[in-house]
Amino acid sequence: MSIELVRKYAPYTDEIFSTESKISLLTNTNYDWSGAHSVLIWKLGTVPLNDYARKRGFGDEFEPESVSLSRFGEMIDLSAQTQEQLLSKDRSFIFNVDKLDTDETAGQLEAGTALARELREVVVPEVDKHTFNAMVTGAGKVVEPTPLTKANVYTAILAGSEVLDEAEVPDTERVLVVTPSTYTLLKQATEFDNTDVGAEMKLKGVVGILDGMAVVKVPANRLPAGFGFMIAHPSATVSPVKLEDYGVHNDTVLSSGSIVTGRIAYDAFVLDNKKNGIYYHPIA
Repeated sequence: MSIELVRKYAPYTDEIFSTESKISLLTNTNYDWSGAHSVLIWKLGTVPLNDYARKRGFGDEFEPESVSLSRFGEMIDLSAQTQEQLLSKDRSFIFNVDKLDTDETAGQLEAGTALARELREVVVPEVDKHTFNAMVTGAGKVVEPTPLTKANVYTAILAGSEVLDEAEVPDTERVLVVTPSTYTLLKQATEFDNTDVGAEMKLKGVVGILDGMAVVKVPANRLPAGFGFMIAHPSATVSPVKLEDYGVHNDTVLSSGSIVTGRIAYDAFVLDNKKNGIYYHPIA
């Protein structure tokens, strides 16, 4: 005679690990898309300095047509161009949570927690991937793919920092983005010291300080293939989120339960005049 043993479901859900987004440290939201689908950003030119013509005499030898009437130099029109930033991402999702499913899973399948899970495991990773791809594609300096080792990683990062110095990028607020594998190499470099990180910075995801830059570790699956490291100043990349609309709709005619919907309109752009604020080192 067989005995049917009791099976018991634990009142807990085995959630998938998920990393918090770090892009707020790397980007800005300085421009407003309210009421518009695109934004035009002005790029204004400059002119070179001239030697001021302090003295001119009738005996001077010159061709009249080659000399400016202005003592300040040749007068030229100042250039004024625009960079149009058009939002390209308008994404959405919808799913149903049946009342009986909620009841018969001991409340584990519940609309509110399901929405939070969708944002954490689907929406945030997609926005991260798109932003990092935009930054790498628009970077002002991309070096030839070079493998990183514990012997050369520190020097390679300092070389990137030097490029930003020469481009006159502000040396404050720079962020160094590394993969877990690059960070492992960096921790083995004798020159690297990651002890100078305060509790507040750690909460934001900063794992170290190198040459004044906050070191941020990002999972490789949110970064382009062959990513080694990237140095970025947050002024270089704009990451607008024009719309975030998430809702739990209860007792509709379409479902005996809750329908969960979501929509997010977003994008990421590297500004033409600030692209030198991004340095990218691929490894393959």
